[in-house]
Amino acid sequence: MDPGLALLLNGVVSGLLLGGLYAAAAAGLSVSFGMLDVVNIAHPAFMVLGALLVALLWSATGLDPLLLSLLLAPAFWALGAAIYVAYHHFFERRGDEAIQGLAFFFGVMFLIEVGLVLAVGPEQHFADAAYAGTTWRLGEIDLPLRMLVPAAVALAAIGALALFLRRTFTGRAIAAVAQDREALRLLAIDPVRIKRLAFGISIAMAALAGGALVVVQPVDAWSGHVFIGRVFAIVIMGGLASLGGCVLAALAFGVVENVTATFYGPSWSPAVAFGCLLLVLAIRPQGLFGRAA
Repeated sequence: MDPGLALLLNGVVSGLLLGGLYAAAAAGLSVSFGMLDVVNIAHPAFMVLGALLVALLWSATGLDPLLLSLLLAPAFWALGAAIYVAYHHFFERRGDEAIQGLAFFFGVMFLIEVGLVLAVGPEQHFADAAYAGTTWRLGEIDLPLRMLVPAAVALAAIGALALFLRRTFTGRAIAAVAQDREALRLLAIDPVRIKRLAFGISIAMAALAGGALVVVQPVDAWSGHVFIGRVFAIVIMGGLASLGGCVLAALAFGVVENVTATFYGPSWSPAVAFGCLLLVLAIRPQGLFGRAA
């Protein structure tokens, strides 16, 4: 095989695996931002919190990091539900969820980051999964399990969430709550309870993303800053409330970033990726899978 073609194929495959990590990071935000209209700018910080907790538990127990993230998910759901209760009480019910609510989540992000620095220090942490050093080789293409397994688990979790939202009554209520609260009340459904449940799910997804992240790369308390722009861009490019669009946008984002970094250097990859976002929004302002107003 031509060396340039082999390099391109490996760049595309590695980009798809990177996109799986981006999808895990963005899926929870797609629920809170796209479906609930809650601009949770602290979402990547919750992901980092999950990653560092997984790393600490892994060092104490030796259990698989992805399994630990699944075990942590219920606790993160409860944390997310409690945070939404506070957000609703102090901001949303008074109609102050725009600027004041954004400031609230910015404060939550700051508290998480500073709390992590005080609790575990500024140094990086990692979880060395049993499969992390294994690489499958298909011809000229390398498939490192360090990235393949977390991407596969993340996509499976997103698929399960999509089925829940589409096939269950509660899931359909979550999808509708930001569009028509009064219609839900006519069905004797409390919109606040539904949003509390859904926001908890979005934070639980952040815990799963954290487990995937800490397998792929070392994590410190400030690692969430790398993902803030990316996850919001992916959710917007995919079409806000569309989980399928979020996944496809994440995969495309990962491929564009990785191929650009492979051929032109890593300094160019964010510029090209966000340039593609602007191009998509110029053609389809509602995103790839969003519905036109």
